[in-house]
Amino acid sequence: MSTYANLPAPSPEQGMNRYMQEIRKFPLLEPEEEYMLAKAWVDHEDPKAAHRLVTSHLRLAAKIAMGYRGYGLPQAEVISEANVGLMQAVKRFDPEKGFRLATYAMWWIRASIQEYVLRSWSLVKLGTTSAQKKLFFNLRKAKSKVGALEEGDLRPENVTKIAHDLSVSEAEVIAMNRRLAGSDASLNVTVGSDGDSTTQWQDWLEDEDSDQAGDYAEKNEYDARIALLTQAMSALNERERDVLHKRRLSEEPVTLEALSESYGVSRERIRQIEVRAFEKLQERMRELARGKGMLEPA
Repeated sequence: MSTYANLPAPSPEQGMNRYMQEIRKFPLLEPEEEYMLAKAWVDHEDPKAAHRLVTSHLRLAAKIAMGYRGYGLPQAEVISEANVGLMQAVKRFDPEKGFRLATYAMWWIRASIQEYVLRSWSLVKLGTTSAQKKLFFNLRKAKSKVGALEEGDLRPENVTKIAHDLSVSEAEVIAMNRRLAGSDASLNVTVGSDGDSTTQWQDWLEDEDSDQAGDYAEKNEYDARIALLTQAMSALNERERDVLHKRRLSEEPVTLEALSESYGVSRERIRQIEVRAFEKLQERMRELARGKGMLEPA
């Protein structure tokens, strides 16, 4: 995506304050505008639409990146990686799913940053399986839950508990704990030059539970949309529900050809059923949403 070449680039020389001032100039998008821009990108690969989607979310990327400043990496590079994740989110965003781009993008942003941390932090001498990544970024939280945050080597019962909770082996828990507590880059080293000797490096690590209000609101919105979707599906007949589910709601959509063979009709007929079912579903969801006060009356 060529959008990246036109973005303001954070740099140590420029300073973060200057960068934050620059990205605040880009306006946030209303839901309808965001939807139209996303459709323009999906349907026509409009680079101007993609650029507006990206720039309107640069503040989100920067905010998430700031949560990883405790890993000792250049802040400008972390933000740049966050922007890469944001662009990947825009590239893959489907506005028809009914969610806002910000909700979808934050997972891509975090994934991009965490990949960068794992590549760059020399302390981590291990593979990058999903389980190991989870262990790396969640060990401190897991230790806190079992009351072992300040310990050196973990007690056997704590090792067993953490290994089970994070789906890794006990040997991996022990090895990672020793790496993170090692004298070459201990998370217990105090930071700052303001005389506050109680602040430790580990206190700067991102707490992904910190935005509890935001997480709760997102979950409420998600649950409400799922409830609407479930109720609206009753407006479709059995074949429409089956086609729509397999084509649009499945993790691995079924091809038109496979469905045409299953139903003994042409691929074009399946496509027509899919389009009609989706239109009926959208209209029914809008009716239900208005009835629940989630949308303004038409």
